[in-house]
Amino acid sequence: MRMVCPHISFINSFLLMHCGPFRIGDLLKWMLVSVVQFVVGKRFYVAAYRALRHGSTNMDVLVVLGTTATYVYSVCALLYGAFTGFHPPMYFETSAMIITFVLLGKYLEVLAKGRTSDAIKKLVELVPATAILLLKYKDGKYAGEKEIDALLIQPGDVLKVLPGSKIPADGIVTWGTSHVDESMVTGESASICKEVSSSVIGGTMNLNGILHIQAAKVGSGTVLSQIISLVETAQMSKAPIQKFADYVAGIFVPIVITLSLLTFCTWFVCGTLGAYPNSWVSETSNCFVFSLMFSISVVVIACPCALGLATPTAVMVATGVGANHGVLVKGGDALERAQNVNYIIFDKTGTLTQGKATVTTTKVFSGMDVGDFLTLVASAEASSEHPLAKAILDYAFHFHFFGKLPSSKDDVKKRKEDAFSQWLLEVADFSALPGKGVQCLINGKMILVGNRTLISENGVNIPEEAESFLVDMELNAKTGILVAYDGDFIGLMGVTDPLKREAAVVIEGLKKMGIYPVMVTGDNWRTALAVAKEIGIEDVRAEVMPAGKADVIRSFQKDGSVVAMVGDGINDSPALAAADVGMAIGAGTDIAIEAADYVLVRNNLEDVITAIDLSRKTFSRIRWNYFFAMAYNIVAIPVAAGALFPFTGLQMPPWLAGACMAFSSVSVVCSSLLLRRYRKPRLTTVLQITVE
Repeated sequence: MRMVCPHISFINSFLLMHCGPFRIGDLLKWMLVSVVQFVVGKRFYVAAYRALRHGSTNMDVLVVLGTTATYVYSVCALLYGAFTGFHPPMYFETSAMIITFVLLGKYLEVLAKGRTSDAIKKLVELVPATAILLLKYKDGKYAGEKEIDALLIQPGDVLKVLPGSKIPADGIVTWGTSHVDESMVTGESASICKEVSSSVIGGTMNLNGILHIQAAKVGSGTVLSQIISLVETAQMSKAPIQKFADYVAGIFVPIVITLSLLTFCTWFVCGTLGAYPNSWVSETSNCFVFSLMFSISVVVIACPCALGLATPTAVMVATGVGANHGVLVKGGDALERAQNVNYIIFDKTGTLTQGKATVTTTKVFSGMDVGDFLTLVASAEASSEHPLAKAILDYAFHFHFFGKLPSSKDDVKKRKEDAFSQWLLEVADFSALPGKGVQCLINGKMILVGNRTLISENGVNIPEEAESFLVDMELNAKTGILVAYDGDFIGLMGVTDPLKREAAVVIEGLKKMGIYPVMVTGDNWRTALAVAKEIGIEDVRAEVMPAGKADVIRSFQKDGSVVAMVGDGINDSPALAAADVGMAIGAGTDIAIEAADYVLVRNNLEDVITAIDLSRKTFSRIRWNYFFAMAYNIVAIPVAAGALFPFTGLQMPPWLAGACMAFSSVSVVCSSLLLRRYRKPRLTTVLQITVE
């Protein structure tokens, strides 16, 4: 004989007692579920009201409809039983369980989505809270040091950075030597040697030496702040594919409500006409309740949220992962376009090459002394910001002062500044001609320094000997700089810019990925073809003006092809803006970075492959998310409507439908989080890819 606990027996007896026409147990259910329905579930009613007020529908509308229908039916059943003595089944617990499971799902979803912004949290944590400010007297001597809040740093402040501490602001090293770990910002694993005049990035780690740095950029102007801003903007942006999800979500709820009503009507009419046996409804006591449970399950199980989360969660994760690898994406639209790139156009100088041009040859044809020739050319180029101008200046300076400079770097810098002001000639009417060179007046005479086009346009004849010498240089991938003074050709210089060591293998990797590389440059045809041959590019466009680069891009876009442009200089900004996907090398100019869709922080061409590969992996994940979200609704709604019930007897109760709906959203977010495991492709792996 089974023993029953007296406490349980008492509770059962108490719950079956009557308070007027109502059973106490039923009243307690009503009271407790009312708290869940209208207090805990208030957020759903508020959200549904706001959505309907703006003429839209969302998941909150479905939750409100399903739980309210269950709650209202249960209240009606309670009142009906109290006044008639016949007690139909009540489903108060169903309403409470639906709200509980949906809120649990939203909580898990928030936890999962919080992990999608881990990249921003890590970047923010890089900023040190304090800094050591070096104090000095009016005469410039240091008076001591003081620890201050990093927010109080001003441009020009000199800061002391100890080994093992983070650099508090972007700046220039004024004293000391050390190695700095910049991997957290640039993705570059190897530590970088920093010495006097080296630039440093705020938030990076000083490893083994004391540094004094002069703050140059603080607050929102630092590299780290700009990276955080770019990542935040990208994570908030919508990819074009999201429009499809928004459209489906917009019509989804009305379709689900229609299906729910159709489900109720079908089961109710069939039951009334005796189309299925009464044994099916025996447990629910009547056909109305039997049909209503199927109808509520349809409303509750449908999940438009999974569709809405498929793209933004993946974009948030991808942009954060990209930032960790030194690839900054400016938005979901750029991320989407990059997966379909057909052509990728490279600028030559500073992109395929190192941007560290050096003069290798100087030839004078006028009988002028080489030193005077170099002084003349350097004076003309001193006002230019072109990389070749800097190379010419350095070459001329070392020609004049080699062996005459002190060994100390500080003294070298000071002496160099003094020397520049002494040996360069006075220049008037300086003019930089993009894609051609420079012209100005020195001693009242016109000097031209540039390419063939500039010399020819000004009616200067190039001697046959100089032409032959120039051709030989160009065939060896050197750029010829021609010089004319007072209408006469006086000499030329050969400049070479070494290729980046990864250029050839990156070009080969892009071909393996099915992308056609093109090189566009303002350099002459012979030099351009020699460089292109060395790295494996077949399609070359040479002697192209800056504005012409954009025209080249538009010519590839005519047939609907997606074109990417990789560049670094101011003259690349029109092309970067014209391209479907613009990629600026991080060491390039601010204008180029502003015009681009991607910023490659590390100044490494391998990141071009990383950017495209990340885009492809991200949208492969997004397509999988959409497939899962659509498949879930296509399978779940018929099951909830009772499509399997006649064959298997399987009926999904509304509370279980609510649990399925909640966890479908969580599963999509977790699917997107798998992108956090992304690893940039190794070039050895990329080169094994075969495009069919």
